[in-house]
Amino acid sequence: MNIQFFKKSKYTFLFLIAFTLIAVPFYYFLVRVEHKLPIYNPADVNPKLVDNSIRMFTKNHTIASFELTNQNGKTITEKEYEGKIYVADFFFVSCKGICIPMSNNMLELQDYFKNDDDIMFLSHSVTPEADSVPVLKAYTKRKGIIDTKWNVTTGNKKHIYELARKSYFAVLEDGDGGKQDFIHTENFTLIDKENRIRGIYDGTKFDNMKKIIDDILLLKEEYK
Repeated sequence: MNIQFFKKSKYTFLFLIAFTLIAVPFYYFLVRVEHKLPIYNPADVNPKLVDNSIRMFTKNHTIASFELTNQNGKTITEKEYEGKIYVADFFFVSCKGICIPMSNNMLELQDYFKNDDDIMFLSHSVTPEADSVPVLKAYTKRKGIIDTKWNVTTGNKKHIYELARKSYFAVLEDGDGGKQDFIHTENFTLIDKENRIRGIYDGTKFDNMKKIIDDILLLKEEYK
């Protein structure tokens, strides 16, 4: 009887080992899938943030091609961000309001990911006529911005405003990017390696930086 008992115990033990080897990786896979960040399309966000021409689209939204000029006078296009995860925002150098906490919070993100080549940052000036390359250069030096990680850019106003409205969903007000048009947004937008929006955050709130860091780390897991 003891022999039979030990045989049964042996088979039970082997079954438990086999079950564990199969079930644990499967459970881990399910948990990873369940905790993936959403992919944002025009139909998924507040309609007021989305240009009328694209509100009905439910899939395949990506950030449009762009051509900007950074703090070093270098032309920056989407190719600069190929294979990168990045956080984008919109600001202007002379801003004395929301841009101050936004820049401080982005600096926190820069500091956290300063040694991670997968993570970059992109700021767009909403007053490009005032924020020339020398102005941006002085600003980045004053702030301690790392040139290789964070492009602070100027460029054609209509182009920048179209990116804000049709690519990043960062602006509530309609406009044409003309002389009278002005946008001011607190949004930080998280973009994945396939140029898709994976998160939208209030960049003025320091508490949100932990959420962005956690989301970036979760997003990195998708590419392992």
